[in-house]
Order: sequence, then structure tokens, then C-alpha cells
Amino acid sequence: MGPAHAQDAEREAARIRPVIERLWEQRTWDPVTLRTALLRLGYREERVTQDGKRLGGRLTVTTMSPRWKDDGYVTPEGTRVALRVHDDACVSAFVQKSNFEVRTNGPYPETGCFEPPYGH
Repeated sequence: MGPAHAQDAEREAARIRPVIERLWEQRTWDPVTLRTALLRLGYREERVTQDGKRLGGRLTVTTMSPRWKDDGYVTPEGTRVALRVHDDACVSAFVQKSNFEVRTNGPYPETGCFEPPYGH
């Protein structure tokens, strides 16, 4: 990600961080509440065709990725957030019971702005 796009991503992360932190402090980390709060910042949900063509919007809010625990997969309580700032710059975030994080990164070939759930 180029320096100018990195600055844009940091600026967007600074807008998102207080919202996520406030909801974490309120112990609210469900996707519907997070999506609603972030849409109030003026973002639009990203729309993508089945073959991966982007149709508009920049924001994706979803449940946490399933994780292996003991004898099977479980989906932890919480929410993942991805904001595509530019084609080469993203803001990724999550909020869950134990903690939250907001950071900038470039997109991943396999999963866009979300970090792949397994080895990259």
C-alpha cells in the first residue's frame, strides 16, 4: 500500500476505532449493532457479485470466523469488520468479549480485507 493510501486508511481507522471501543465497553459486539453504528458514519455496505465483481460500497460486517475447539468448530461470539479504503488499502477490525482491534492492512488475494482464517 502506498504512503498516501496508508494515510487514508489510518484516517478511516481513527473514525472507526471510537465506535468499536464504545460498543466493546458496552459489551455489545453483535453484527447488526456494529453494522448500524458504522453505517451512521456514512459508509455503505460493499456489494459483490458471485464471481467477485464489486458493485459498490466499502464496508463488510460479519460474524467471527469459525475456530476449531476440542472436537469441532465453534463460531466465537463477536463481529469482524472490513472497510476497503482503496484497492490496496483496508481497515480491518474485530470486537469480541475479551478484546477488540482496529488496524490497517492491504487486501489478501483470498479474502479481500479480511485476514484469511488459516495460513496465508
